[in-house]
Formats: sequence, structure tokens, C-alpha cells
Amino acid sequence: MSIAIFASNPTAVTLEDPYVLHGRPLRPGTRLEDTSRYSHDVWHLTPARLKIHEYALIINFLSLPQRFRPAAKQLFYTLLSLEPPDGEVLPTVATIRGMFTEIRRFVMWLDKRWPPEQNELSLLSSGDLEDYGKHLLARFPNNRSQRESSRGGVRVLWRWRLQMGEHALRFDPLHLDGWRESTHTARGENKTDRLPEEVMGPLLVWALRFIDDFAPDILEADREWRATRDIRVGPNRDRADVGPPLQAILDEHVDAGRPLPGWRGQPSLSQFGRLLGCRQGSIRPHLDALTTAAAVVGVVDSAFLNGTIQGRLDGAPWVDSIATSHETANGLARLGRILQASCYVVIAFLSGMRESEVKHIKRDCIEIKYDEDGRPYRWKLSSLAFKGEDEVEGVPATWTVCATVVRAVEMLEKLQPTTCDYLFAGLLHGNGTKKSSNEVVGNRATNTHLNELVVFVNQLCADRGRSDLILDSAGRPFKLKTSYFRRTLAWFIARHPGGVIAGALQYRHRSIRMFEGYAGTSDSGFRAEVESEQAIARGEVYMEMIEAHQHLDLVGPSAEEATRRLTDFGDRVQFQGQLALDKHRLRRITKRNDPAIYPGEYITCVNDPAKALCEKARRGNSEGLPAHGGCLPLACRNVTLTPENVAAWQREIARIDKRLDSRPTLAPRLKQLHQNRRAEVVAFLVANGQEILPT
Repeated sequence: MSIAIFASNPTAVTLEDPYVLHGRPLRPGTRLEDTSRYSHDVWHLTPARLKIHEYALIINFLSLPQRFRPAAKQLFYTLLSLEPPDGEVLPTVATIRGMFTEIRRFVMWLDKRWPPEQNELSLLSSGDLEDYGKHLLARFPNNRSQRESSRGGVRVLWRWRLQMGEHALRFDPLHLDGWRESTHTARGENKTDRLPEEVMGPLLVWALRFIDDFAPDILEADREWRATRDIRVGPNRDRADVGPPLQAILDEHVDAGRPLPGWRGQPSLSQFGRLLGCRQGSIRPHLDALTTAAAVVGVVDSAFLNGTIQGRLDGAPWVDSIATSHETANGLARLGRILQASCYVVIAFLSGMRESEVKHIKRDCIEIKYDEDGRPYRWKLSSLAFKGEDEVEGVPATWTVCATVVRAVEMLEKLQPTTCDYLFAGLLHGNGTKKSSNEVVGNRATNTHLNELVVFVNQLCADRGRSDLILDSAGRPFKLKTSYFRRTLAWFIARHPGGVIAGALQYRHRSIRMFEGYAGTSDSGFRAEVESEQAIARGEVYMEMIEAHQHLDLVGPSAEEATRRLTDFGDRVQFQGQLALDKHRLRRITKRNDPAIYPGEYITCVNDPAKALCEKARRGNSEGLPAHGGCLPLACRNVTLTPENVAAWQREIARIDKRLDSRPTLAPRLKQLHQNRRAEVVAFLVANGQEILPT
């Protein structure tokens, strides 16, 4: 079979039933010879999906009207494996599959409109496309994004016209009335929701409880479950061989008052068979012993594991027991998934990694840096990055993380068999979702597991009378998605001074503006919310200083100016002889009469741009705050000192003295730097009337 494929010149290139993915990199271990050919009615795209967590995709041409299948095949072969036209980029496999959905929508509509003998898409008229635009408006009246996506799918027939031959669209539909797609090209607002603080707080706490408190019980249950799976079932043993070890197990249950593992109200012969390494037939002669023990301790409908629960919640075991049955609330499979989901929450939220980056985490991905005293001070996590990279296979990348993330990674390493490299691979006792061929759990399955965590926690809180449920503002269980965590962390980072720069670095964005769009710009109310919170926080600090008369005890170059500003602010805030405590009124007054005083650990900045040494470093800072990263506290004239600031400097001197007196002694250059630093700090404090405390 020969297929004529039009390249960028008018000359047709004839290929013999090509492999449709020959122009795409394939997953490791995949042979091109095993992939779909042009003549196949169903093309399997999964071999070209390089992210291991992505689900299988196909293009099913049998779902199209027969007369439009040749045109569709030529289009999608072109998109998959031929060179794109000038100005176009090779679309991703997922994008191509989305285009197929839109082409199918279009040709199904067209099949009802055109006469049966007409099948060349080059015969499309402006009237056809204008009518299709009206059809989309009626079909999706409130979904502009969907209408644009549908029109964009059809316009591919024009954009890739040189490769489409007789099926190419002969005019650009962009010029038709009502057809124009959005022309907004600037980076838009990230529309992903962020987790409310009343949800993120308890969610993170419960995730850490699973990792730190509950995980040992789950891991022990998993170890016992694996041990029973490893027991080889031998041939039927005679009654004498089975009786003594079976009676010993039954005696243990009776002595501990632990119910026998059961199935539908009867002792589970299969579970006792696994424990004894024999078939059920060898146990049947001993039913009387099982019945006698069951009358004493009872039977549970699932095979509970033998371990004693160590984890505690409110002074009591967090669960009564852990069951091997997948159907029970406390089943091992379910609790294992919840533990894995808890690790996902911690890693995704505290690292800012994307879903694809988290799912490519492998065993031994943590690198720890230690100081000369052997204390860890930096943790780095390695994975693959995809978005914005030139290599579609992903590039190695590292993220600086905290020790909490490291604990989550270490827990995943314990939860997975040592032979498993990917830490988010499906667990051996089941994922609770449709079986997938993915090497790791996909996005939809992870969403399911995250919400299993929410359901379990809320039920546990209800049973124990706890108030830290994971609920939305309306008191309903919150529906989690993996996309929320990166967005939420961006919000928390950007709310801190210098946070936009820090966020751009952590999120591996190439510009600060990209991170601002991710965290939320003024269009989404982000800046307004942050400024409002900052105004309230500063106003409360000002009020505390005024009420305690601390503004009268300041020292430093700008002490007099700080006292004047705070006194004026206090006069404005006072109302009928009392300081206003209403946050809304405080916010309004602070924003209108802000003294521009910024407390810090070592200094309190009385901001005067004319004297600020950080102004040069502040260029490009969109936050409207002093550039803390460029602060020169020992030299700037905007500095004033509170008693807390002076105490911080005294502690700094004590730390330097400790380093200078340490053994072995510091290298000469490093010792000189510490001595110079100490002399600068001492001179600064003495110049501001402070005594140096002995260390």
C-alpha cells in the first residue's frame, strides 16, 4: 500500500504504509516496529508519550464518518511525524489527541450537512464555516474557551495546508465574522485554584501525621502481608502435621483476645493456609478447633494482620487494626494509598514541583549537604523537568527542599519494594482504580487517592470528636486536585518580602513575571489581598509598639524619625481615647497613613528612598517594599534599632565568638573574616549607644 504524503514542496513523497510515529522519540524499550502503521484503523499514541505517568491515548478513525477518514489520516500523520510548516511548532501527542476530538466534532457536524458524494475538505466554503461557528455558539453558549478550541482544531487544515494536498483548506477562516480566535498573546493569569488556608493547614498536618506517626503501623502490616505472599503453598499435609502449628496460632489469638481472620462470618481457611504454608484441604479436618476458638474471640469479616497498633491519636490507637481485605475502611491497600497520597501532599506543596516532576522521582534522589560539624544544612531533590525544556524526554533537574520533604521521600522508599525505582509506582496491594499500564500512578488516580485521604481524615475526626476536619468554607469535604499544590505554594511564597524572586528561582521560571502570573497578579486580586494583609500586619505591629511605648526607646540613625512617624500614626489611629482594634478600620488607616516602617530581625527600616542604600538593588522589584536582599544595615541611614534588634546583634556576636573559639581552629582567611565581621558589629552597636555583653 502506497501513501502519498505532501511535504513542504509540491512534490509528493511516496511511502510504503509508514509507521505513524517514525518522527517521534519513543519510550525507552519501545521498538518502532511494534507501533501503529498508517493503514491501521486505530493508532496507539502511548509509545510516544514520554512521561511515565501519562495515560494511554489512541486515535480511533472508526469513530469518524467513512468518507472523511482519508483526510483525517493524512492530517494526523502530518501532525505526528512530518516537519511543521514555517512558523509552526511540532505539537505534543496530547495536543494532537485533543485536535482529533475537535476534528471529529467538526466532521460529524459536516456529515449531516454535505451531500453523500462530497468528501474533499478543500471544498469547504466560508458559508460552511460561518454556520459551524453559529453551531458552536449554540452548543457552547457559555464556554468561550471551548468554542475557540473547536475553531482552532478546524483551522489546522489551513495552517498545515502545504502538507494536506487535496484536503487542504483553501482560505484562512480567521477572517470570517465570528470566527476569530482570541488574539491575546500576553502571558495570562494562571486560572488554577489555590487551596484555602483553612484547608491547606489541616491537610498538611494530617499528611505529616501519616508520615511520622501512622506510617510504622502501615509498613509493618505491609511487611506481614508480603511475608504471607512469599509463603509457598505446599501439597496437602496430613492432619498430624497441621494440627500443632494451627493450634498454636489459635492459642495466640485466644490469649490476646484477637478475633480470628474470617470470610463471610466464618474463619478464613485461605488465610490460615497462607500462614501455615498449606492448602485449605489440609485445614478442613480441624474445623472443630477453629469453631472453638471463634466462639471465644469471634470472627471478623476480613483477615486482620497480627501487628499491634503503635501510632497514637488523642492517646489511643489511631485505628483498631489493619486488614488485608481491600474492601474495608482500614484495609491495607487503602491505607497504603493514603500514605502515598500524604507523601504526595508534602512533596508537591513544599517543593513546588509539577505533577510530571513529582511522578518521575526515583529512589536515591536526595542529596544532603553537611557542615563541618556534620549537621545537614541543605537538601536537594533530583527528578526530570519537562515544561519549557528543549528535550521532550525531559532534562535532569534539582530542587532545594526542606527536611520534611526528605522524610516523605524516605517513607516512599520504604513503602515500595527495593526493586522498584519510581517512588510513585502503583502499590502491590492495589491502587483502588482501573488497572493501568503506566509505570507510575497517573494524575486521575492520584486525585482519587488524595480525596481518599480527605474522606478518611474526616471520618476519623467525626469518630473521635475532633475539629480539624478538611472542609471548605461551607463545611463540605474539599475536593482535592494535584494542580492545587504548586499554585498554593506560589501564593504563600509571594506573600513574603522578596518572595517573587524566591518563587521564580524555586519554580525554575525564567523570569519574575512568569512567577507573578503563576502566584496571581492584580487581575485575580492577588496583589490587593497581599497588600491588605501586609497593611493589617504592619498596623498591628505599630499599635503594639505604641501601646508599649517602645517607639520612645528606639536608637540608631533614624530613631527620631521613627518616633515621629509612629507618634503621628498613633494619633490618627486613636478613637475616643482608645486604640482602634477593628481590622478593617486599621487597614484603611495604615494604607492611607502608612509610616513605612518595616521591622526585621536585625534592624527596623524607616524607609526613606532618598537615603536607602538598597534602592539600586530594588530596581525591577514589583513589590513596592525595601529590597531586603540588598540591605546594608551597618551603613544605611534608614536604620533604627528596637530592643529585639539589639538582642539579635548580641546573639550574632556570641555566634561569632563560638566559631572563633571552636576546635580545630579556623583557617587563617576564614578567621580573619569572622574577626572583621565582629569588629563591624561591635562598632555599629557602640556607635548607637549599646554595651557589648560578655559571651
